[in-house]
Amino acid sequence: MKTPRQLFIRGAFVTAAVAALVLQALPLQTVSAAQIVDRRLTLEAVGSVGGSTPNGVVNHFYEFTLPGGSDVGSIKFEYCTTAADSTEVPACVGPTGLNASTSTLSAQNGATGFTNLTSLSNNALYISRVSAASVPANQAASYRLSGVTNPTAPNETFFVRISTYNSTDTSGSPIDSGTVTAATAEPIDLTGTMPESLVFCTGETVSLNVSNVPDCSTATPGDITFNKLFSPTDTATANSQMAASTNAGAGYAITVNGPTMTSGSNTITAVGTADTSRKGVSQFGLNLVANTTASSASFPGDSADVAPAANATNYRGQAAPNYDTADTFKYTSGEVVANSANGGAGGTDAQIFTASYIVNVPGSQPAGTYTTTLTYICTPTF
Repeated sequence: MKTPRQLFIRGAFVTAAVAALVLQALPLQTVSAAQIVDRRLTLEAVGSVGGSTPNGVVNHFYEFTLPGGSDVGSIKFEYCTTAADSTEVPACVGPTGLNASTSTLSAQNGATGFTNLTSLSNNALYISRVSAASVPANQAASYRLSGVTNPTAPNETFFVRISTYNSTDTSGSPIDSGTVTAATAEPIDLTGTMPESLVFCTGETVSLNVSNVPDCSTATPGDITFNKLFSPTDTATANSQMAASTNAGAGYAITVNGPTMTSGSNTITAVGTADTSRKGVSQFGLNLVANTTASSASFPGDSADVAPAANATNYRGQAAPNYDTADTFKYTSGEVVANSANGGAGGTDAQIFTASYIVNVPGSQPAGTYTTTLTYICTPTF
């Protein structure tokens, strides 16, 4: 893909899925048991599987505060489609697809010492100690059950009834009880496409926007006049700018194309081999770097290095050999003057190149208006 832009230069001689899960504690069940308070269940992601993914195998992390004051030997977790009522306990029906039977107890804090996890069914299990042990009053505790399969249906609310027992096998009446709730969530899948991209523009000037990014909408027309009349005793200078960026894997190359400065049959010699500016010698050339010396005091200030500077990562644009040396100029039509090869050819964010032109003439240069039309072509390789 080639994107040409033309610059007309003249002079005169002697003239750029996330689902949120909100968990809440429901009214606790009593069933002749004290309260388990500060109850919370967090559905934790495992790898790329979101914690609330329907049918996802994830971790269920429980946090709650035990009233304490009793010996606890086991804690039961029952996954149900309904919460425990304050006046009666409905039968626990497991959510469709929920499977905690193969889960493991991977973390415990606070009230610890639970060494076994026993599955009662797909939706019920308990953890137990070797023997019951006392729990201090208002003991904060947490337990992570890893490898729980969530219910199959999306956006399904389910409940987990938690009960503590003095026995090590959940037999007998519960000591303390409470219920937490959680929900699966419909995954939000976002898809977008970044196509092959090339941004390239030329003009007398190209400006940076407020984000310090070259903005091609600011490119000014490319009808440029040299800063002074051509003379054997002085050097005439001019500048133009261009901006380029691409996501091409092999980067881009920018060529300059067009004749040298011409007035009728009279020409100014293109600098075929890189050379310094020499007054009184027929020379037309350019470079793409900041120059430090020139006959015109304003010329060093108008020239500039590529900006932002190449960093071999997201900025790779650079002046090509023969056009990358300060105060040295060259012009050969069709030659590469810039590329995105800094740190290895590749994609690059937008940068601004400043082309600096010189004209020197001998005293015998015929009078006339000298012009040329230069076309810059940026070619990406995908």
